[in-house]
Amino acid sequence: MNEVMAELAKEHAHTTQGERVDSLDGAHAPELTKKVQRLAVSGSQAGAAESGPADLNQRLKKLINAAPCMLFMKGSSQEPRCGFSRQIVGLLKTHNVQFSSFDILSDEEVRQGLKIFSNWPTFPQLYANGELVGGLDIVKELAESGELENTCPKAATPEHRLKSVINQSPVMLFMKGNKEEARCGFSRQILELMNGAGVEYDTFDILQDEEVRQGLKTYSNWPTYPQLYVKGELIGGLDIVKELKESGELVSVLKGES
Repeated sequence: MNEVMAELAKEHAHTTQGERVDSLDGAHAPELTKKVQRLAVSGSQAGAAESGPADLNQRLKKLINAAPCMLFMKGSSQEPRCGFSRQIVGLLKTHNVQFSSFDILSDEEVRQGLKIFSNWPTFPQLYANGELVGGLDIVKELAESGELENTCPKAATPEHRLKSVINQSPVMLFMKGNKEEARCGFSRQILELMNGAGVEYDTFDILQDEEVRQGLKTYSNWPTYPQLYVKGELIGGLDIVKELKESGELVSVLKGES
């Protein structure tokens, strides 16, 4: 999945109806980049693989609507992994377009499913307000015509985006890595506790988004990760979750009952 191959097919303009299932005001420069990119996705790859097309479509809709302007690309906005992705990121930055991005190399199901869902066979793909704008050629045309800045909605304030991220799921865990692969010992431990509780939750990989990583520390007045939120309210980190587990309160807290 880490192969870096340039899509050589010529892009043709199509549109798709994007249903707003969830929202995350995202961005790149003074906003935030990425991974809503699994940040914003509920369900693991393994779970998604067992689900049917309808479940995949719902997942894709959530991803597409994860930010007002969403770019599906190879690599990240900080480190594009193909020439086309590098060019489109450069155009968006040059024209001060605020966007979030998703690395399609990190998720083969999204990579293949989005081609069918959007009837658009190549990447990168840019979406605004849940609807397909197009690929590199379309973005180039919009840039040349002066319409690019008006195509994507204006970014919300960083604080508004943090609120949107926190409230994306009733139970949100901000961690290093994701459900499938924790990237630090503390995150690994809290995943074990969360999985043992049997309550559905979503995760956000703070390693993929430096502005969320730094901004959330100030916003919540909580300097370390992981951070667990229930219904938009900070519960705490690993130590707090351990205490709730030992006291028998963890499940009820995750369900918002106490």
